[in-house]
Amino acid sequence: MSQYLSRFSTSPLALALALVLMVWGFWSAPLYDLDEGAFTEATREMLASGNYTSIYLNGAPRHDKPILIYWLQAASAQLFGLNEFALRLPSVLAALAWVWVLFAFVRRQVDRETAIVAALLLSLSLYVGLIARAAVADALLNLFLALAMFDIYRYWKQPARGLHLRIFLWLGLGFLTKGPVAVFFPLLVSGLFYASLGSWRDWVRAVFHWPGIALFLAIVLPWHIAVYLDTGWAFFEGFYLHHNLDRYNGAMEGHGGSLLYFVAVAPLVVMPFAGWLLATLRRLPEARRDPLDRFAWLWFFCVLLFFSFSATKLPHYLLYGIIGVLIPMARYRGDLRRAWLHFLPVFVLMALFALLPQALEWAAGQTGRLYELTLFREGSARFSGTPQWLLGGALVLLVGVALLRLPVWQRLVLAGFVQGAVVAFIVLPGVMGVLQDGPRAAALFARAHDKSVVFYRVHQPSVSVYAQQVIPKLRDPAALRPGQWVYLRIDKLDDFLALPLPWDRHVVFRQGPAVLVAIEAPEAGDG
Repeated sequence: MSQYLSRFSTSPLALALALVLMVWGFWSAPLYDLDEGAFTEATREMLASGNYTSIYLNGAPRHDKPILIYWLQAASAQLFGLNEFALRLPSVLAALAWVWVLFAFVRRQVDRETAIVAALLLSLSLYVGLIARAAVADALLNLFLALAMFDIYRYWKQPARGLHLRIFLWLGLGFLTKGPVAVFFPLLVSGLFYASLGSWRDWVRAVFHWPGIALFLAIVLPWHIAVYLDTGWAFFEGFYLHHNLDRYNGAMEGHGGSLLYFVAVAPLVVMPFAGWLLATLRRLPEARRDPLDRFAWLWFFCVLLFFSFSATKLPHYLLYGIIGVLIPMARYRGDLRRAWLHFLPVFVLMALFALLPQALEWAAGQTGRLYELTLFREGSARFSGTPQWLLGGALVLLVGVALLRLPVWQRLVLAGFVQGAVVAFIVLPGVMGVLQDGPRAAALFARAHDKSVVFYRVHQPSVSVYAQQVIPKLRDPAALRPGQWVYLRIDKLDDFLALPLPWDRHVVFRQGPAVLVAIEAPEAGDG
């Protein structure tokens, strides 16, 4: 048995299974708010309006990101319909390509077995699977970052005109996906890499390559000119000034954190390989003797340090440099010792999963807020019974994996499959269901009854996607009219019903935290 598992851990079959687990269920879970809902509702409005230049969300300009991901989602929706499968498909394909380009690069630079291990580390890491299934821009950005970085390293080893131009192609497409970040890190990492080797003049010549710059501008400028002609300077002020400079200088939407935020987040992002990552840091002093290690570590630490000083902090920012640590992890996998120490982080995570019903029931007893209470109790019920037995069984299986007579790294890869299956089949569907089944069902109910909906003290753009209508925020309750339905969270219901309005109001839909209230004219003789 151990011999078979040893062969399996570096086989193409293992990689194929890991890729399946990475994206499994992307077609079925409801869209989550706010990120997926915002991206996909903007795509829906693009399709409805026929305006493929400017981005709108709930009828208002949206300046969060450039255009490419919206075009890809719109194209997919045109082919497959406006549904979760179509809207998430561009991210899924980008994530699969991201793993493939890592495999292809490491196979050429190191060897095939190391390439498979590196690809397994990427596809089985916890946060990569979450991003791979999400209809947002990050999987696509990470693909273009990886393509640019790998070609930069190839160009350093063996300069070639076609390779040089290809780097600028990836930079342009990345810029059209998420803006300056797609260019900043390739320039920073490559500049430090060349300078560390005493080749900074070669770097300057490579950067100021006029055919490449012309290609970059040919990719980036047409849409920027078009959006300027359509909306003026609004996008440039909103995206480049607010969503880039202001995001770095000030915490946006409550996403702040300490200087050590990403140091703490890094082990969680690569779970179940947290111990593996920490052990590989011992190899850091040797990186100066190996160009590939030097390049990889520079990539990782440039991202880590840059975002550590950013006021706005989100876990997925670290993914921009995660490959930089996965390559050394795969190369020096044989260094791992002390299996139980490496398994401790994933044991803790899996134990938390197995105790979800009790943890959520305890949390329900600690809150006085109706919204949180509703979610905690529904979550506790959803993970009780069979799901909890399965999660407990997975924890026992993980203990069995840790006891196998295999190298530590192979046991951790097998632990990655256990974690991947648990997340794909139990945890993620359960969490998404608790959060979003109600909003999706409410939107579909309103759509089936052909009702105009407004938001009351809430903003959940996924509801707009499923209802297939622009849903405005209710700013003046006196503006309500009979025939409209009001979407609100359950904790806002009593406040809304207490408003002094001339219209009758009654609940027509309630599921989980989502409520729809119908506005009707009072019956004759009332009052």
